[in-house]
Amino acid sequence: MPRSTILIVEDEPKISQLLGDYLQQADYETRESLNYGQIWSWVEQEEINLILLDWMLPGMSGLEICQQLRTISTVPILMITARVEEIDRLRGLDSGVDDYICKPFSPREVVARVKAVLRRTCHEDHTELTVGPLHLDQTTHQVWVDESEVVLTPNEFGVLKVLLQRPGKVWSRESLLQQVQGYQFNGYDRTIDTHVKNLRKKLATHGLESSIVTVYGIGYRFQLLEHSKDE
Repeated sequence: MPRSTILIVEDEPKISQLLGDYLQQADYETRESLNYGQIWSWVEQEEINLILLDWMLPGMSGLEICQQLRTISTVPILMITARVEEIDRLRGLDSGVDDYICKPFSPREVVARVKAVLRRTCHEDHTELTVGPLHLDQTTHQVWVDESEVVLTPNEFGVLKVLLQRPGKVWSRESLLQQVQGYQFNGYDRTIDTHVKNLRKKLATHGLESSIVTVYGIGYRFQLLEHSKDE
């Protein structure tokens, strides 16, 4: 099996080198670049399996890069940032960031996060889920409503997959987030709210936004309403 390739977009050479060394020791291929045209080219050619992206970069912020990448790709993006305010995290999640790594960080923690994300996005699972007009293919990481494909980020796909596996089951925010992230996430419940909000927006195009039901004070469940598509 070919090794996964991690792109490091970081303007501090020491940090970039440190991350590269630890990832290579963990048997990953690494690339480093601040050439935005080159980043786009690699991503479009599907040569990158995950991006470690610094928020504060010269010329274009990591947030802007993420927003533009999300127009062409669902490649997992882990944002490296010193910004810890909730509003900054929510802005990033709205833009399609899959997870945050806050400075200062442990390189071993970064490797663990990378492994967890790649485990859930690259592992082949031949199970297909169909609920009403929704069809989810875990092998190709694609979702359709009838004949129309719905393009989701890895975390949005993960949320929908968990909900579709047990329609009607109420998932707490904590358990849903842990299922999606693949590791224990330290107390940031608003993360899952943002993923659900973005998922609802995409399903709204097909009249299915009301199928993800908020259970106040607990979390979410999937409930397909027969009339939701025609209203």
